Amino acid sequence: MTASNSQTSRPLWKSFVNPGWVIAAILAIAFSWFAITWLSPWQLNKDHDIKERNQRIEAAFEADPVDVTTILAEGYTPEKEWTRVTMTGHYNPDSEILLRLRPVDGTPAFQSLVPFTLDSGETILVNRGWVPAAEGGTRVPAFDPAPTGTTTLSAMLRTSDPATESTPLEDQGYTMVQTIHTPQVAEATSEELVSPYAQLLSDQPGVLNPIPLPMLDRGNHLSYGLQWIAFGIMAPAGLAYFLYSEIRERRRYRDEQREMEALTSTSAESTAPAEEPHEAAPAPGAAPASAPARARYGQSRKNPWAEKGPKGF
Repeated sequence: MTASNSQTSRPLWKSFVNPGWVIAAILAIAFSWFAITWLSPWQLNKDHDIKERNQRIEAAFEADPVDVTTILAEGYTPEKEWTRVTMTGHYNPDSEILLRLRPVDGTPAFQSLVPFTLDSGETILVNRGWVPAAEGGTRVPAFDPAPTGTTTLSAMLRTSDPATESTPLEDQGYTMVQTIHTPQVAEATSEELVSPYAQLLSDQPGVLNPIPLPMLDRGNHLSYGLQWIAFGIMAPAGLAYFLYSEIRERRRYRDEQREMEALTSTSAESTAPAEEPHEAAPAPGAAPASAPARARYGQSRKNPWAEKGPKGF
């Protein structure tokens, strides 16, 4: 059996059991799994959270403010974040803490956090707003202290930040933190604080520059999530297409090789001279002549052997 016949008789699927195709299949499956089970849900969940946040903010401004003690008595939950509340009591300016390393609108800033004791006896942390940092974003500028005496504030409830490994530090005469984590602030100020904190609205007693509200825009998270799903589908689909193309080309190549071998054999028999019967026979064990194989991915599929007639005609 010739080398060509050996290749054509080999099962086609064995041609793809090689490192190149195996690695390509593993990478396509791994990428598809990661895109559909991790990247897409990550973006879709962000879109869902932003959508819910926007709805809560819109509902808060459509409804009248409620007394904060009512919310605290019912029990605060994250679903109540951004609720507009009113509260009456007094600031505790001696327990002020600054939030650092949190820019506002791209500007290095410090935010003032002051405990506020309600007339009911509970204490809630109030974010008075921000002031731009001085001297290249490292120095605390001068700003007005929180007022003293009884006052009524209008604010929005916010959920405490998650705990971090950062610890409060003393700098420039202030205690500073990197997150608004009310248990950490309570420990640093020795105040017993409720779990949410209040973010002052504009034109309120003691407000500095009010923290801007988020833009009610969902962004591109939904389209990104759908794109990752599409990429996860396209990866194995692309591999399947290349596999199909390779199989089709291999079958075409095999069929053309068989045709050329048949034409070569027929041409050799018709051109053999009758007066030379004692022509040397091929050596024992020698493979019969076979047609030259074309390049599998050549541009031309024309068979030159089929166009040549017998010698002398």
